[in-house]
Amino acid sequence: MSHRRAGAAIVAALCLAGLAPAAHADGPGAGTPTVATLGDSYISGEAGRWAGNSNGSSSSIDALGSTAYYDNASNTAETISGCHRSKSAEAFIGGGVNAVNFACSGAKAASALGSDWKPGLDFYDDGAGHVGQAKLLQSYAASHNIRQVDISIGGNDFNFASIVQSCVQDWLLSPSWWKDYCNDDSSVTANFTASNVAAQRAKIKNAILNVRQAMLNAGYSDSMYAIVVQDYESPIPNGSGFRYGESGYTRQSTGGCGFWNGDANWANTTALPTINGAVKGAASDTGLSNVRILELQSAFNGRRLCENTVGLLEEKGLSSWTNAGAVDKTEWINQIRTVSTVFGPYQVQESLHPNHWGQLALRNCVRQAYNNGAPRGGTCTIAGTGLTSRGEPNMALN
Repeated sequence: MSHRRAGAAIVAALCLAGLAPAAHADGPGAGTPTVATLGDSYISGEAGRWAGNSNGSSSSIDALGSTAYYDNASNTAETISGCHRSKSAEAFIGGGVNAVNFACSGAKAASALGSDWKPGLDFYDDGAGHVGQAKLLQSYAASHNIRQVDISIGGNDFNFASIVQSCVQDWLLSPSWWKDYCNDDSSVTANFTASNVAAQRAKIKNAILNVRQAMLNAGYSDSMYAIVVQDYESPIPNGSGFRYGESGYTRQSTGGCGFWNGDANWANTTALPTINGAVKGAASDTGLSNVRILELQSAFNGRRLCENTVGLLEEKGLSSWTNAGAVDKTEWINQIRTVSTVFGPYQVQESLHPNHWGQLALRNCVRQAYNNGAPRGGTCTIAGTGLTSRGEPNMALN
């Protein structure tokens, strides 16, 4: 009997005995490629339920419905309450590539167990089900073929939400003839001192290194995958680009964008570049050869909240987010809502985040960064009007 026939006979015998060799399982470098996303609300899918903005019926912009953030196996609840891992999140690029989303709205570089559990990019594990994102990634990567890890982290370490709250509060409580700017409030400026920027940059660097350590622990060499670090997109235009004036309350009551022009300019010329500089600097500080940068700061220019190139559904004569051309005529950033003005089904934490259109645009960017398994960085911007065959806005990665 030939060696080949003998081998076949042995396999057949094993099959009859129920002992056939198992198919090679997914794991480091083997099996279906997977993209993993880690970090905060700007990558988890926060606000992904809403496609555009409207002061009419919420149903006109409700793209995903009440289960938008359900991410457990049975699609009945969130795995972690408040993480808002939406179904339109950027991780799900498709095309034969699997995805896992460990990001959580409100997450910082380090885990925080307070009134709400917010897993950071670390190995936290209290034995009671609270596990950091790096440890979650490590466990998952051991049995899946991770080819790209996308990270968005740092905004909450710079207290992004409280800065926005201060800016809106100062706009609401001061008249146009005696403007109270947030950019000189001590609670705001404290986030942008040289010492604090350096401290947050170091935290972000360590978070990225934790991701690398998680992958090492799971059996990966640096050459087997890429870490794609993304910065933050500008959510509002400069002051001259708002379609609502500074006087009266229209800017917030109608547009949901209560910033003084001066604060909007500061946000785009100082605050955002400082945060993004810390993120990109931290990525460089790691010294890792497999780190790529996905620059998003200008990705939504022309579709930002209250920008004069777009409008609310009703301002553009649209009845629904599904109307032809809605993606080009409406905003890709969710309105700012305050505790005193929010009403269901909207949530305060969705404020000033990429909405459904914005999430799908970012997904398009991530797919291009994945680059058919040869991950690359670049600057992502709007590339044209309409939707791709996948139903996503047309974006370019250069």
